[in-house]
Amino acid sequence: MEKTGTIVEEPASPKKVNRIGLTQADYKGKPSTLCKGCGHDSISSQLIKAFYEYGVEPYRVAKLSGIGCSSKTPAYFLNRSHGFNAVHGRMPSIATGSVLANRNLVAVGVSGDGDTASIGIGQFVHLLRRNLPIVYIVENNGVYGLTKGQFSATADLGSKLKTGVVNDLPAIDLCALAIELGATYVARSFAGDPKQVVALLKGAFAHNGTAVLDIISPCVTFNNHEGSTKSYTWGKENEEMLHDLDFIPFFEPIEVEYEEGQTTDVELHDGSHILLRKLNRDYDPRNRKLAIELLMEAREKQQFLTGLVFVDPEEKNFIDLLNLVDEPLATLPLERVRPKKAALDAIMESLK
Repeated sequence: MEKTGTIVEEPASPKKVNRIGLTQADYKGKPSTLCKGCGHDSISSQLIKAFYEYGVEPYRVAKLSGIGCSSKTPAYFLNRSHGFNAVHGRMPSIATGSVLANRNLVAVGVSGDGDTASIGIGQFVHLLRRNLPIVYIVENNGVYGLTKGQFSATADLGSKLKTGVVNDLPAIDLCALAIELGATYVARSFAGDPKQVVALLKGAFAHNGTAVLDIISPCVTFNNHEGSTKSYTWGKENEEMLHDLDFIPFFEPIEVEYEEGQTTDVELHDGSHILLRKLNRDYDPRNRKLAIELLMEAREKQQFLTGLVFVDPEEKNFIDLLNLVDEPLATLPLERVRPKKAALDAIMESLK
């Protein structure tokens, strides 16, 4: 007897989408050309996840970078966004111009320890003091990866190269510098801690000011060996977490159970919240003086301190200080931005 039947195809499971109807794949970029295992690729992956979970429209994002391995990474996420690869160390100027031209853009600067702490430190300093609304990520590996692994300005005193050369210069602490000079959201994390990186990124997206994330990102080719203080092994063995960190965006209901003294609720500028669930430290990240003291203490103890180090949700950003109109300057017609002859004559007269 011949058996007959019908093959029924199972319906494809619907793709998971975020609050604006996009899948996580919509936030991806080109395949990475970096070394396999590079910490920078981990950060790119967490950026994709954070943008997706927060629900940012890719076309509203401006990706800015300079020169270096880190500055290649904007090609690896958000292929539907805007991008500008600046010259070495000059990304802050390009970012400032972009934000002033169109205040509706979400500016994300991706830099490295050489691009920021060496050739670009002057520009970085002035970006900090202006409190420009930007998420500024430093992919910090302590070496110049494109020029064969020499020490960078963030290499820790006493750390070793693969050749055995010992660093005899003190490191520039980018978090301490950022807090001292005016950044209003400062955090440090480790590329090997994706959960913390995602939480800090989403908090940075919600912040209305300069958000600096110093992320230790091991260079597997030149700085992942014994004696390096920027390696995966050293980071995992010496990480000292300030708190167990999570982020609750403003568009989701806040449902959390906690006992008094265990959680600090930090309200950000737009009404969203970062909830810092305390472990063994009673730490308030709104205290600028305490934040700097804590970083100095960690340096003396050779601790790798991670978490939200400082936040000030009340300080005005550069856009607010300039009293710009609500519309992006780049969209204004000429008759609104060009002074009339009478106005120019009055200015000239006042200068006599």
